[in-house]
Amino acid sequence: MSLTSILSAEAIDNAVKDCQAPDSFCYKKFFKLCGLSAKTPQEIKNVFQILDEDNSGYIEESELKFFLQRFVPGARTLSDAEAKSFISAADDDNDGRIGAEEFQAMVLS
Repeated sequence: MSLTSILSAEAIDNAVKDCQAPDSFCYKKFFKLCGLSAKTPQEIKNVFQILDEDNSGYIEESELKFFLQRFVPGARTLSDAEAKSFISAADDDNDGRIGAEEFQAMVLS
């Protein structure tokens, strides 16, 4: 399964281009631009599984740094501040990582 089987390549490109400048990543805007926030809970869960590179059931900070590159190879990495802010926005149980339900709630919020 690939991200482009769930989201359009054009929408992904637009979302990634919108946050190419350092420290310009906004998860809400990104999810809207790439079309993820309009997807079903199952489709969002499928995207989560693609982003969870080590299949741990969580997206850790180390995986989040490469979040944009999972959508478009060659995209920039997220800064430490962006990764930390992304985690804190979704991490409801304060375990320092994003679980599938937390990710889904974040995307649909």
